[in-house]
Amino acid sequence: MNPTTLSRLQAWYASMCNGDWEHTYGIFLSNIDNPGWSLKVELTGTHLSQVAFEDLEIQRANDVDWIHCKVNNGVFQGYGGLQNLEELLCVFLDWADKNGTTMDRQKD
Repeated sequence: MNPTTLSRLQAWYASMCNGDWEHTYGIFLSNIDNPGWSLKVELTGTHLSQVAFEDLEIQRANDVDWIHCKVNNGVFQGYGGLQNLEELLCVFLDWADKNGTTMDRQKD
């Protein structure tokens, strides 16, 4: 059975929880007024905190079909159109998976 995007995100979050990280850092999902979505993942104390992320900007023909992702000041920031929430989550999760297992995360 293939994991869903939501189950992958839950698994990533669970693997970061070490008794300390989850009390200070986290994942934040909200809507924006374009309309669209905002995803922020705090990377401090994770295996991704020192991994480079190449900014990603995709604007498709439809004005509400777009994504912009970057890492700034230790935070993965993803923004997207109304129907692009799962795509934003997958950009983050695919990058996390590509750059090492959660077992490689830093221990503070």
